[in-house]
Amino acid sequence: MCTLHFPVQMQSDIRTALHVAFSSIGSLSPFRRSTLTLPPRCLRPAASLGLLSRPFSTSASLPDKPSICTADELHYVSLPNSHWRLALWRYHPPPQATPRNHPLLLLSGVGTNAIGYDLSPESSFARYMSGQGFDTWILEVRGAGLSVQGSNFKEIKESANAVSEQMEAVAKGVTNGMSPVQQPNNVSDTLSDSEISHFGQDSIGIATAWDESKLVSKLTEILMRLSERLSGFLSDGQSRLISAKLFDQISNLLEGSQLSDRFEEFIDMQERLSSTIEDFQKQLDLIVKYDWDFDHYLEEDVPAAMEYIRAHTKPKDGKLLAVGHSMGGILLYAKLARCGFEGREPELKAVVTLASSLDYTSSSSTLKLLLPLADPALALNVPVVPLGAMLAAAYPLSSRPPYVLAWLNNLISAEDMMHPELLKKLVLNNFCTIPAKLLLQLTSAFRERGLCDRSGKFFFKDHLHKSNVPVLAIAGDQDLICPPEAVEETVKLLPRNLVTYKIFGEHQGPHYAHYDLVGGRLAVEQVYPCIIQFLSQHDD
Repeated sequence: MCTLHFPVQMQSDIRTALHVAFSSIGSLSPFRRSTLTLPPRCLRPAASLGLLSRPFSTSASLPDKPSICTADELHYVSLPNSHWRLALWRYHPPPQATPRNHPLLLLSGVGTNAIGYDLSPESSFARYMSGQGFDTWILEVRGAGLSVQGSNFKEIKESANAVSEQMEAVAKGVTNGMSPVQQPNNVSDTLSDSEISHFGQDSIGIATAWDESKLVSKLTEILMRLSERLSGFLSDGQSRLISAKLFDQISNLLEGSQLSDRFEEFIDMQERLSSTIEDFQKQLDLIVKYDWDFDHYLEEDVPAAMEYIRAHTKPKDGKLLAVGHSMGGILLYAKLARCGFEGREPELKAVVTLASSLDYTSSSSTLKLLLPLADPALALNVPVVPLGAMLAAAYPLSSRPPYVLAWLNNLISAEDMMHPELLKKLVLNNFCTIPAKLLLQLTSAFRERGLCDRSGKFFFKDHLHKSNVPVLAIAGDQDLICPPEAVEETVKLLPRNLVTYKIFGEHQGPHYAHYDLVGGRLAVEQVYPCIIQFLSQHDD
């Protein structure tokens, strides 16, 4: 097996990319004037919605699928007490295929959507599995792909079509040499436009001294309203920290200024203070908008999808087969551990994990770059990580001379393992924005005892041995994100009679990186048949 070393320059490049990306959305420092925003494919065009008075019916698929969706059907699943509608891509088996007893659920990695499982007709894991007789469903968790916010089919259809068009536009823009990021168009309606721009409205033509009491009164009013609307989202410590940062910035603006004597300084002060409040508002809007973590996926998104699939496919024993790539596999491991601890049936007939682990402490995974986010103060300054924007912006530098970011490709696919056009589609259309809360929880996989729940008291690996579900764990020999040694850390925790472990890749090649297990050019010949054989053995 080949040993690869993580370049020092790579760490510097990623830190620089993070800095630029966060600056572009006004997130790294909530008080820096923002001129760029998240790419539109990661934003949901639906307006803020009140809680529904009755459950939203999801008894049928969405007619007239968005063009980006290549599945046979597109379904939507409602979540209790949430505005999110989760997208489920469905692939029907052809009539001549071998009949199967259980539907198949596919779960994607962190910050990715369904496209990774269906890159093209020639490289589609989802289509391959349906061709083998499995009624195949891909779940897009909240915030990913075509999952949207809406209260009825009309809103959902409009939002899904808008997201689809935006994803395609980003790919075309990068291909034509345009920037993947655009001017801001997503200022939240938490405050009205008049409130946000209050400090700049009446400045022209007014040559009077600054009315400090009026400013303080208005500022207090805005902050009180922000505090009320953020209640429940921020802890007391977080509230104190972000408030302190805001007031420190305002104090710096005010310190030493004699604005009553100089009108020009008065105008400049109003502009800078307005910018401070506006950026602060955007920071808080992002915290509220992206307010979920790994436990939300585990306890709400995955169970809702499984229940929906069971209702539509009606397996006799009520169980599903499941395949999870990267975080998708981690979710399956976590579900097995949680159900084992609680003595519940996980309702899974068999599980396949691709490049997944509950414990990365012994590996050299590049995901260790996420460890700085473990500092709660830093996480507060970075509410989201715009992964899609970063990769789209970096793609031209990784695919064209002088290839200064070519090492990024090695994180995704090994040399000559993915067609350039498919790699481009994967990079430009498969990734989206990730909440910092989600990354914070995932970084616990790099600490002693491995991944834990949000309380920090339940460690999933401690209970994985209680599982009674057969597992096939697959690793790639040149996977820099989830190296084989990380996969092995989890495999050894499962009951020996229930786990099968397989590494793909040869010393002289071909090699498998993180996404080659799903979309690599040889996956259809080597990986897919292995999965089919395993699932067929347990589809009784």
